[in-house]
Amino acid sequence: MIKKRKAAIMVLFLAVMFLLSAVVSSAQEEGIAKSESDQNKTLVILGCALAIGITGISSAIGLALAGSSAIAVTAEKPNLFGKCLVLQVLPMTQSVYGLLIAILLMMGAGLLGGSEEVTVSSLAGIGSIWIGLAVGLTGISAINQGMVASSSISAVGRNPDVAARGIIFTVMPETIAIFGLLVGILLMTGLGLL
Repeated sequence: MIKKRKAAIMVLFLAVMFLLSAVVSSAQEEGIAKSESDQNKTLVILGCALAIGITGISSAIGLALAGSSAIAVTAEKPNLFGKCLVLQVLPMTQSVYGLLIAILLMMGAGLLGGSEEVTVSSLAGIGSIWIGLAVGLTGISAINQGMVASSSISAVGRNPDVAARGIIFTVMPETIAIFGLLVGILLMTGLGLL
């Protein structure tokens, strides 16, 4: 199980790096009719895709881990549905962080909600990729959060009084994703995207 998870994470990382190198090399090709700002906006789009893609996949895995335990507990004790649901949805927050970063990057590059032409520098374009990666990779904590949530749900099935403690334990892995979100917002501010 652990080897399969490590292999899946490595494949995901290699796929992201392959995609990143393909986009960067295609943006550097000669003969592209786009302006430099448009090329840099393409890099912003890649940063958005990395942020929401990696966090979304990680959250889905975390939700599945926690959800399987929640189904088992509620099958035996339907009255614990509310407590199990709270614990089960916690790994979804990392995908919310990825969505927030993607929206902020799009707004900063003039791709969303902007009527005026925004010029995106090459530093901001490349920076957007790294911002997306920082938020996406720290969002992988959703998988671990799903494991902790699964254990917490099992504990609630045995003793419903431990639900609050289970929530506290389940929220702890999310701290890493919050750090990634904070770094992403600070980098966007420094690059002039906010």
